[in-house]
Amino acid sequence: MMTSTHHKTHSSHWGAFTARWQDDRLVITPFSGDPDPSPLLQNMANALSHQARIAGPMVRRGWLEQGPGPDNRRGADEYVALSWPEAYERVAAELQRVAGVSGPEAIFGGSYGWSSAGRFHHAQSQVHRFLNTTLGGYVRSVNSYSSGASSVLLPHIIGDINEIARRGVSWQEIAQHTEVMISFGGLALKNSQVASGGMSEHTERGFIDQAARRGATFISVSPLESDLPAEARGEWLPIRPGTDAALILALLHILANRQWIDAAFLARYCVGWEKLVAYIRGDVDGQVRDAAWAAPICGIPAARIDALAAQLHGRRVMVTVAHSLQRAEHGEQPVWLGLVLAAALGQPGLPGGGYAYALGALGHYGKHHNQVAFPALPQGKNGIDRFIPVARVADMLLHPGEKFVYNGRHLTYPTIRLAYWAGGNPFHHHQDLARLRRAFCRLDTLIVHETAWTATARHADIVLPATMTLEREDIGGAPTDRYLVAMQQAATPYGEAKDDYAIFTELARRLGREAAFTEGRSAREWLAHLYQQMRERLRERDVSVPDFATFWQQGILELPQDRDGGRLLRAFRQDPERNPLPTPSGKIEIFSQTIAGFGYADCPGHPVWLEPQQRPDEQHPFYLIANQPESRLHSQLDFGQYSVSRKRGGREICCLNPDDARRLGITTGDVVELVNGRGTVLASAEVSARIMPGVVQLPTGAWYDPVDPLAERPVCRHGNPNVLTLDIGTSSLSQGCAGQITVVRVGRFAGEAPEVRVFEPPVAVSRRPESSGG
Repeated sequence: MMTSTHHKTHSSHWGAFTARWQDDRLVITPFSGDPDPSPLLQNMANALSHQARIAGPMVRRGWLEQGPGPDNRRGADEYVALSWPEAYERVAAELQRVAGVSGPEAIFGGSYGWSSAGRFHHAQSQVHRFLNTTLGGYVRSVNSYSSGASSVLLPHIIGDINEIARRGVSWQEIAQHTEVMISFGGLALKNSQVASGGMSEHTERGFIDQAARRGATFISVSPLESDLPAEARGEWLPIRPGTDAALILALLHILANRQWIDAAFLARYCVGWEKLVAYIRGDVDGQVRDAAWAAPICGIPAARIDALAAQLHGRRVMVTVAHSLQRAEHGEQPVWLGLVLAAALGQPGLPGGGYAYALGALGHYGKHHNQVAFPALPQGKNGIDRFIPVARVADMLLHPGEKFVYNGRHLTYPTIRLAYWAGGNPFHHHQDLARLRRAFCRLDTLIVHETAWTATARHADIVLPATMTLEREDIGGAPTDRYLVAMQQAATPYGEAKDDYAIFTELARRLGREAAFTEGRSAREWLAHLYQQMRERLRERDVSVPDFATFWQQGILELPQDRDGGRLLRAFRQDPERNPLPTPSGKIEIFSQTIAGFGYADCPGHPVWLEPQQRPDEQHPFYLIANQPESRLHSQLDFGQYSVSRKRGGREICCLNPDDARRLGITTGDVVELVNGRGTVLASAEVSARIMPGVVQLPTGAWYDPVDPLAERPVCRHGNPNVLTLDIGTSSLSQGCAGQITVVRVGRFAGEAPEVRVFEPPVAVSRRPESSGG
């Protein structure tokens, strides 16, 4: 560690800060310009030298002794220490073997991002650049676990997700103009406190407070009261998980029947309203989708649905749909219907009105954009045109050569021999972890760069220790963050850890491609190069910023911004002929001929209500909501002091309603077990009236800690809900992640609960003499 008392500027996905050492203790101080700093910053204070850190290169014993190949021991094997030279030799040789025998199309570049706010040491960019420049390419993934359904759907019906979400309406505009904000899935501040690339100012709470003080009405439609901040002074409308589509269809029925729709807007700016109205009124199948129909589905009385429609009529309304709604079976439907509701009310393009997909889901959304974004590290050209939707990784590994459909295309799963992961933990964000383990066991080789012993690292064949962000230099910045931050090194690397760039540089040298990978630049020279590119683009706009050396010394730089939130829909509303939407019709597509032409029964040409296969029954009477945690970003720094402080007895906390708890004999602090056909999860109970009856909530991100790693139906003693979630696509259209909702039975754990051991490193053993030259 460093012992200097000098303040080092730095950045993270959850905030900018300064770091300094005081008596061998790392002191984290939030950026002075942040009005609402995130407590997640304190997760970094104890992380640098935690026992969960990986100190040196390691190789899985079974892989070392028997060579590459499928192996069911992954996740339960011992590890052997390697020197860096031998680790480099083995990784380079295995890459050459697989690429030579099967080609780069047998290599999956699995990294998912989020590992660092730094724009250069962005692990996903580093590993993809390495595979492109040294091997000529790799099999890639597309979309994200967070927005896999919406990112495919939205371009068909309105426009690119980045335009709709990142350049959608601003919080400032909402504070000034919105009269009613109805939020399907809520506006949880735990989600908007993080943003990829940096988050120097947390302003959501303040803008929500301003809007409420002005008289705006906030309505949160969610099973969880906590999905709306107290500053909204809003109304919680509890709804059964996964039934928002039915509720919106009923609202549209009321609006249409009472002629509360904006017929002129629908006629000029939309296509397909008549087809949807025919469906709502039951013209084809005889089923009227009215409030009486929706009430038993949603758990909301018909009279309240009727009153809700009246609350929206004649007001400046903002309709928001959270990421969470589309992370479920048929997740495309509520996203589509939220847009239709805004259109039926004639709101898109009005100040403070319209449709704001995912507002509140990330700190990026609702912000102004920088005039010039900081450049990304070029990833090079991928010569392999094979990909999968990101959430279908287990399907790919378990079913090579099988066909699947995606967004109108007929594709085939590739045969993957080697996966290279850096900066990601699929045993956090993927579903049905026993199935995922079986999938990883099919690989010849799994190589992982990691800072700590996550479950993914524990399944790897070769583990290379990576530096944490505080142990290297970088630049933190995001297109919607007006401050660029010099991420100055605040600590020496732990053990033998190296940054990804240093690791890939040496591997590229051994593969004869160092010049292609590095372009002759050191890490510091890359930072200066990227900064200069931004500087030159600003100069073209007559904006002067200091040179790199001055910026690095001062530590932070304010950048000019544009105030163009909602530009797509505003321009479209002003002149739809001159500014058409980037859809086939140029309009909002309530009916999509393109989607209809795909012929998908699980995602037809207009939005519908489709019954999910996962719904409570006698064996599994509870919905489980596996939502984002408030104590960490995904699974990052789960061992950090703030994350640990929000557990109880070392276990993640599971919330349930007092009526359910009373019936089951459960009190706050009890260890409970959540069970379904995929496994069992132990957690600490929290009895709370802020969750509706029939629902339990357990956040994602607790590191996977199975009692028996090889069990077909594992027991996670720490509280990872993805043991229980179902690994299926949202629909044939997007094949997105459906991990938000599943069903379980709940009970008080009988006997003494097993001790959580997830942060203890795996067993390390000495090399057997016969394997020394393997």
